[in-house]
Amino acid sequence: MWEPISFFMMVDSELHKVVDIIGAHYPGTKTVANAIATQKKLWASEDYSTFNDEVGAGCWARILNQNYVNGNMTSTIAWNLVASYYEDLPFGRDGLMTAQEPWSGYYAVEDPIWITAHTTQFTHPGWHYLQVDGHLEDGGSYVALTDGLGNLTIIIETMTYCHSQCIRPPLLPFIVSPQKATFYLKGSFHKVKILKMWYTKLGFKSANSTLFHPLPPVKVHKGMFSLNLEVDEIYTLTTLMAGRKGTYPDPPQSKPFPSNYKDDFNIRNPPFSEAPHFADQTGVFEYFVNTSDPGDHIFTLRQVVVQRPITWASDADQAISIIGDFKWVNVTITCDVYIEHLGNGGVFIAGRVNNGGIYVRRSKGLFFWVFADGTYRVTGDLSGEEVLMKGMSGVRARVWHTLTLNLKGSSASGSLNGYPLWENVTLSETSHGWAAIGTRSFEFAQFDNFHVEAS
Repeated sequence: MWEPISFFMMVDSELHKVVDIIGAHYPGTKTVANAIATQKKLWASEDYSTFNDEVGAGCWARILNQNYVNGNMTSTIAWNLVASYYEDLPFGRDGLMTAQEPWSGYYAVEDPIWITAHTTQFTHPGWHYLQVDGHLEDGGSYVALTDGLGNLTIIIETMTYCHSQCIRPPLLPFIVSPQKATFYLKGSFHKVKILKMWYTKLGFKSANSTLFHPLPPVKVHKGMFSLNLEVDEIYTLTTLMAGRKGTYPDPPQSKPFPSNYKDDFNIRNPPFSEAPHFADQTGVFEYFVNTSDPGDHIFTLRQVVVQRPITWASDADQAISIIGDFKWVNVTITCDVYIEHLGNGGVFIAGRVNNGGIYVRRSKGLFFWVFADGTYRVTGDLSGEEVLMKGMSGVRARVWHTLTLNLKGSSASGSLNGYPLWENVTLSETSHGWAAIGTRSFEFAQFDNFHVEAS
């Protein structure tokens, strides 16, 4: 939102003095008069956030140019650069590239990466935009940047409406047509004779895409050159010798998450770092050296956030970290747990967890809770409102206990320290989902010897 900060900067000289940059999230390539009137740098401080297929590439190409052309924004920051989280979480594969399988090493260099290269390989920090109209006569846009030392880069895009819609905000319809565009270089650039050229054509399933391909240079005659532009194309024309698509080895083959996975959290990484494959949704789970326990649980995974943070979206009241394969149905989950809070502390293990991210508060699944007051509870949701079974367990705080959760078909059972505690709980809603660990609230708690086996 450009307002109200830009308005207050216009009426408060002290605020105006201490702010260097105004940012807006998902500005839709538009800004407001007050923001421009501040004469501060304007940034799209979070943008893109779109599935990284060809339409995502079209979105990125359009806003990289038009955030400046329409909104005078000199920086566009993509959320997120690399999609390295489970794909079935909200906004799966919304990075410029994808690397979401650390267990296999598979990664994918997606189309938006090459769209990025059209700008970033031919500009450098310290370059600035030239003040040009930037709108092509029959739709599309162009920007021109210079280092102030005689180098020039021009980026042109002709993305069509259907092929460049970002996830937000809504995009009003527009028309882009094939056209012949003529450019006139003036001032010191009038003497430019040759512009090197790089080209992308997005195919959108009906044809193969051409991604970041070098074309023969364009000759400039008395400061003028013309291009025949088709739709859904990106061109970079530059005086620089830069530009290289490069190569990279074929990534390892994509594989599902291991169906039999164990982690004893014995230190492989420094203390306070994250454990592999666990994806914290609320709270923070990190390696911990338990110097107070000289037994078998010296190295553990600990939830360490003990005060509810300032919330955003639908954050949960509980801390939860998910792991595994969203398609898992029949699983056995075992984990050693240690409640540190003597009062109303509690922990859980869970299976078939069906939500995370901004929707984590509404997560369903099968949650097996034990509490420091010696009770247990089985719920069908993270919030604990859908109670399926409850009773006494004898669990105490500051003593290690082993929880086991079995999910098979529509039935669930749980064990404590190797002995059956409850059984024949019927699963009525979620049919598949991740495994998870977590705490009743934002409290210290430890986990060790995690093991999940899926059939």
